[in-house]
Amino acid sequence: MSSAVRVPTRPRVDLLISGARAVLVCDDAATTLEDASIAIRHGRIADIGPAADLDHRIEAARTIDARGRLLMPGLVNLHTHLSMTLLRGVAEDVDLKQFLELVWAEEARVMDPAGVELGAELGAVEALLGGSTTALDMYFHPDAAHRGAARAGLRHVTGPVFFSFPGPDNLTWAERMEFARSWPQLLAEIGGPFVPPALMPHAMYTVGLDGLRDIRALAVEQGALVHTHCAENDADVHDTIEASGMRPVECLSETGLLDLGPVLAHAVRFNQPERTATARAGASVAHCPGSNLKLASGAADLVGYRRDGITVGLGTDGCSSSNDLDMFSVMRLSANLARLVTNDPAAISAEEIVRAATLDGARALGLGDRIGSVEVGKEADLILIDTRVPHLTPLREPHTAVVFSAGRADVRTVLVAGHVVVDDGRMTTVDTGQLLQAVAQRLG
Repeated sequence: MSSAVRVPTRPRVDLLISGARAVLVCDDAATTLEDASIAIRHGRIADIGPAADLDHRIEAARTIDARGRLLMPGLVNLHTHLSMTLLRGVAEDVDLKQFLELVWAEEARVMDPAGVELGAELGAVEALLGGSTTALDMYFHPDAAHRGAARAGLRHVTGPVFFSFPGPDNLTWAERMEFARSWPQLLAEIGGPFVPPALMPHAMYTVGLDGLRDIRALAVEQGALVHTHCAENDADVHDTIEASGMRPVECLSETGLLDLGPVLAHAVRFNQPERTATARAGASVAHCPGSNLKLASGAADLVGYRRDGITVGLGTDGCSSSNDLDMFSVMRLSANLARLVTNDPAAISAEEIVRAATLDGARALGLGDRIGSVEVGKEADLILIDTRVPHLTPLREPHTAVVFSAGRADVRTVLVAGHVVVDDGRMTTVDTGQLLQAVAQRLG
């Protein structure tokens, strides 16, 4: 009596990215893999290995041919205002104070909830096409912004914005707090890739000490991330001292917010005690060199902050100040500005810059165990860069190529939580033509 021979079945996955020329893992060791494949199941990285081995061990519902392409984690934009894509070019050749005056006037005209949602969707599409898969986004009507960004497929970290005065959205403090208490539930209802709740005091010169204490209490209750502008330029520091008698980081420390490890945008004018306090508290800095240079706010000491033990991620700021959401430009500016500030061409490596734009940004958001590097078990927020172009030939060291040669137009494929949201340079989630037409009608 014979028995049938059982043929072992191959593990089945949803997606196989096959034969990438190089994989930038973006771990602390700056690991690079050559001719590697990535298997993705249920939105997470299930396996990584040499293409010659992995491609024959598994069965995939879909395979993406990655030959000639560089695979790396999606970029993390640690400070932006996505909806301000609609305000691109509104305020030019002005400093921060003049910029805010011009922008706030235009915001009153076009930035109702519908405008915010449309602008956030446009910003999310621009970000994704350029290889950014996560953004920490501060803007009014965050529920509307989150709907727009989530529709495009972006991992969109946002939350209520706080002013001690009515502000452009004309809310009282009590109304802001009431809305903020409902934020985690709203976030869950809107959906999208996983993000933590966040609370966003605009700055220490626009939110008083009592307000900061209220925000701290709510952040502890909700387990929320805190994000704020901090020491963006000399006027920021001066106005904070005028309002409170303290410098910005002192305000955060006095009210207990610093101990929650907030993400501090810009941090251009930190003194040494502020650096020490920020590092000790485990707070992070979102370095935005494009915006800081354009508004003549100054140059944050990226190298010094890192040496002091501060986690530093990279951000674009909003399109009304930096004009685009191009994180490749931010990486290059960050590297070159660090060399200029320190007068040292070896002040920071390309590997460190790439990690700042990926894993360090994820860590600042409390998401370092979920995204930011190409490792088994993490969510598949990944991008593929086409290296078969003149400006990436020859490609000797891939981290250097990403920082100093590559651009957002080289991004061909983008995944967020395993979903292909950009396929061969085209959005899969949004009709880009219809979106641009809606923006033109809105602004016309």
